[in-house]
Amino acid sequence: MKKLLMIAVAAGVALVSTAQADAADGCGRGFHRGPHGNCHPNGGPGFGGPGPVIAVGPQIGLFYPGHGYWDGHRYWGHRGGRDGHWRYN
Repeated sequence: MKKLLMIAVAAGVALVSTAQADAADGCGRGFHRGPHGNCHPNGGPGFGGPGPVIAVGPQIGLFYPGHGYWDGHRYWGHRGGRDGHWRYN
């Protein structure tokens, strides 16, 4: 019984004393260690790196239901093509 208790204690100490692996190795979120110990960014969106650029605000020339077409300054109810350019009415 004494030997069984000593084996259980030794196994418990061995499990508790093992260090957990840190994937970032001190580089921070979105980075990893390279082959020479330098920090490098992880690859692309979904990996902690820079994501896609998303335009903020209304887009010029698009129709927004309930508002109209946005020309960069105000909303217009109608637009038409003339000489290869859009004309807002």
